[in-house]
Amino acid sequence: MAEQEEQIAEIPAEEALGFDVEMGGADATEGVGLEGNGAEADGENGAVSRKVEDAESSRMTFIDHLKSPIVELVVGTGTESTHLTAHQALLVQSPYFKTECEKFNATTKKRHINLQDDDLSAVGCFLQYLYTSEYFPRVLSGTRTLEALSPAGSEATEDTGGEQLLYHARIYTLAQKLSMPGLASLARSKIHLINSTARGEIAYARYVYQNTSPDDDEIRRPVAAFWAHRSHVLRHEAEEEFRRMCLEFPQFGFDVLTLLLDGKEKGKGEKEKDKDGHTSTPGTSRKRLRASQI
Repeated sequence: MAEQEEQIAEIPAEEALGFDVEMGGADATEGVGLEGNGAEADGENGAVSRKVEDAESSRMTFIDHLKSPIVELVVGTGTESTHLTAHQALLVQSPYFKTECEKFNATTKKRHINLQDDDLSAVGCFLQYLYTSEYFPRVLSGTRTLEALSPAGSEATEDTGGEQLLYHARIYTLAQKLSMPGLASLARSKIHLINSTARGEIAYARYVYQNTSPDDDEIRRPVAAFWAHRSHVLRHEAEEEFRRMCLEFPQFGFDVLTLLLDGKEKGKGEKEKDKDGHTSTPGTSRKRLRASQI
């Protein structure tokens, strides 16, 4: 879903890999201290030194992560299941996996976790994110365009059926389940770079309203705002699908209607201001238009 309703927040750098690689060794902490006099200053310096030592002892390098036990992830069930592996020290960055890994002990012969209800591609992207802080497809350098999902192309084409939107939406919902806000934010930002059709947007909206929490405004509000802003045009391209969506998910219809009425109320208020001699410019809740409107 190319960007239309709200500006996408930048992904905080601290939500990337979540671990440090030691570069400077002992020299990196030289000169740490506080200026002061007497016992009070000594106490403060001592406290700072202890904090530095604690940080040094608790910090793990990338090699340390790779030395941690291997955990097998079983995605799917029965003959359709796929077995993936990852290092435990990386997995536990997710509170979900941290809880699961706490069930293991020194005598555990085979560490495995079942993910029978999760999407294989989404789990693969989650693992790629753990090791690299990114997942495929990436944003092409210097552009607002994603790489193509298909090896045949160099960049993403129009998402006619919603496959690209659903690909990232599944990663988003998995990130929410695993309590990985950095991954969720990354997936959401990529969703807003996709130029899709009306039918693709309906398929995406159905997935969002079926698989996310009612209070998840970060993913639901942009969907409703998009249709509130463009439904008068797009619903003719997929009128039957739009009608079924509203009947199947009344909350979707309510959210769209609420935004429409809010917009009319805001416009009416601005006109009333104009009558009083004040000038005003009609605004929008979106900072940038979708790629399809540029």
